[in-house]
Amino acid sequence: MKILIVEDESINASRLKRLLEELEPNCEILGIIDTVVDTVAWLNSNPTPDLITMDIRLADGLSFAIFDEINITCPVIFTTAYDEYAIRAFKVNSIDYLMKPIEKTELEFALTKFKSLNKNESNVTNIAGILKELIEKPVFRMRFLVTYRDGYKSVDVSDIDFIYSEFKTSNLFLKSGVIISIPQTMEELEQELDPNIFFRANRQFFIRAESIKSIANYFNAKLKIQLKLDPEREVIISREKTPFFKQWMDR
Repeated sequence: MKILIVEDESINASRLKRLLEELEPNCEILGIIDTVVDTVAWLNSNPTPDLITMDIRLADGLSFAIFDEINITCPVIFTTAYDEYAIRAFKVNSIDYLMKPIEKTELEFALTKFKSLNKNESNVTNIAGILKELIEKPVFRMRFLVTYRDGYKSVDVSDIDFIYSEFKTSNLFLKSGVIISIPQTMEELEQELDPNIFFRANRQFFIRAESIKSIANYFNAKLKIQLKLDPEREVIISREKTPFFKQWMDR
């Protein structure tokens, strides 16, 4: 089995090479390439490998660009850190998708799957299209790594009731009532949070539908939101944002 590794992180590439050689002692690693440009050049000047393992985010761009430059006719196993939706999408196709750091059992399963594939051009072309579609979809934050005592702890987004800014500091108000300060600005959070879950009510607040206790009309066509866990804190939605808020709630 001749395998080409496309990976721009040397530690991950070395680990993947070692695991492949352990699982397939007779395999031949044809090379380790870290850019889109070099991968295209290699594939244009060498016989097609039996299998390619390919990271999505390479040193000079996203690996789906490779499929725009060259017709790849061998199966590909994608490796990267990505969301679970993308993983499930790839699992139903004839290419596997492994999370970093690569686990030996997962790689073994992918190799077993590879051996059972019917290698044909239409299948790989279809996978390239799926990859491009998934990469272009936004990936939203799933958790926060926050300082805790002498170390760190992870806070899932699902544990957050609302987020507020005070004295130029962003704070997570958890469903447990605990408040945790984070370094991200509200503007950064607006790009990272799923807008289907969090609505930016104003400059100071992100709220969830389930965090709302009541919605009242306010002067000048504004709305006043009362929060379940912190009813004394006023959240005012401007007249300009009110139609968008109503649309967001009415789903």
